[in-house]
Amino acid sequence: MTSSSQKPRIFSGIQPTADSFHIGNLLGALREWVKLQETHDSFFCVVDQHAITIDQDPEILRKRTLVSFAQLLAVGLDPKKCTVFAQSQVAAHSQLSWVLQCQTGFGEASRMTQFKDKSSKAGNDRSTVGLFTYPILQAADILLYQANGVPVGEDQRQHLELTRDLAQRFNSKFGETFVVPEVLVVKETSRIVDLQDPSAKMSKSSPSGCVFLLDENKTAEKKIKSAVTDSDAVVRFDELNKPGVSNLLALQKAINNTSIESLESEYSGRGYGDLKKETFEVVLSVIEPIRTRVNQLLTDPAELESLMNKGAQKARDAAEPTLNLVYDRIGFPANPQG
Repeated sequence: MTSSSQKPRIFSGIQPTADSFHIGNLLGALREWVKLQETHDSFFCVVDQHAITIDQDPEILRKRTLVSFAQLLAVGLDPKKCTVFAQSQVAAHSQLSWVLQCQTGFGEASRMTQFKDKSSKAGNDRSTVGLFTYPILQAADILLYQANGVPVGEDQRQHLELTRDLAQRFNSKFGETFVVPEVLVVKETSRIVDLQDPSAKMSKSSPSGCVFLLDENKTAEKKIKSAVTDSDAVVRFDELNKPGVSNLLALQKAINNTSIESLESEYSGRGYGDLKKETFEVVLSVIEPIRTRVNQLLTDPAELESLMNKGAQKARDAAEPTLNLVYDRIGFPANPQG
């Protein structure tokens, strides 16, 4: 089964587990999504069901989901060019996930490295079954829309391989049903790391080392000006020996699409004060218009929710034929509404 669209179809999602996305999200995935909406039949999702694998305050989750949706629009996703929606508003995700869980071996699911990493930190008694089956829900997210490809970071490759395995297994057992998606690994233009700990990838779990898209100007400026550098005053790209300085150069490179060589030349004979000041200015040129647009969208939450509902309806319409086919193949009674 293939998409009826002339364009290849893709699916990708992002969790609403913080009050804001960060600059690493933008440079690693979201800018790529904006490009892909021009060339692909694109489905982009705020995966709020994935967010409840850890404890969540209901009101905070509801707010974060809406703000996440607003940020996707603010970075450049256009509902006229792609389908943008919240996962929980499309029941077929959960419905297909249960079918796929019943096709997944316990040992197979146990080998997922993200579960092993997260459960080892939280402890088995505090890890939920939802965290264990997270990759299978992710597979359902993708297969539901018959996606030809999935743009993901390298850390999600194992989950995508499980998705491909489940699609092939179901097709072999029940007849051709799913498109087997290709893994479209998003190659980051630069690896953006924590401003306070350059040995770690930038993450929402380290607020002081992370520039959020919705940070106020003074907050972002403080974070960048207090970024870790080193005692050597030479501005040079050397990730091994000068990781903090290299990270600031990488931010400028990724945002302005310039070369490291030209940046090194530009900072020849200049110090870290100039580097931090100008890195902040470059970052501000990106986050300020996004924050302004998000705030504009949030002044009319009813309209924003209407846009999200329209996206969910488009997603439901696209998902229904797949779910009906799966239910038929698995042996469930015909859906009277399908």
